[in-house]
Amino acid sequence: MAPSDSFENALRLVLDRQDIAQVINRLARAVDRRDKDLMDACFHEDATDDHGIFKGTARAFSEWVMVQLANYRRTQHSISNQLIEIEGDLAVCESYFHAHHVMETPQGEINIVVAGRYLDRLERRENAWKIAHRGVVYDWNRIDPSTDGWKTEPIASQLARGQASAQDPSYALKLH
Repeated sequence: MAPSDSFENALRLVLDRQDIAQVINRLARAVDRRDKDLMDACFHEDATDDHGIFKGTARAFSEWVMVQLANYRRTQHSISNQLIEIEGDLAVCESYFHAHHVMETPQGEINIVVAGRYLDRLERRENAWKIAHRGVVYDWNRIDPSTDGWKTEPIASQLARGQASAQDPSYALKLH
């Protein structure tokens, strides 16, 4: 193998890993912003999903999860450690996550934190990486009363707060 071939292969691997990480991050954003179109764009048409309490096609999952998300005032999915292995047009990725949910109950707001790992199998088709199958492993969770002091005045009207929709300030973020 010529030195330039080795460099090209290494560069392709770095770019593929970056593309895969972007798919995983876009999917987390799609869930938190309740953006079904963005969610569907992260999966191949024939993709499957296994969240434990849901097992089926990724398209059916996106329909199902949008209904479930209506139970939460806010959610935030944070992706951390990612182990990505690539062989040609196939990849597997284990991503650690913390999912924070705020839910209104008759006793007041509660915070639900779920931690686990996404186990994704991805495929590059038509030069684009997308998820072909997502599995979820749950490692721990915690439920506590909310202590959100930012929802009351005088601070509440001064802070931009995340929205579970395209009204979120991030959608206005443009280069031009």
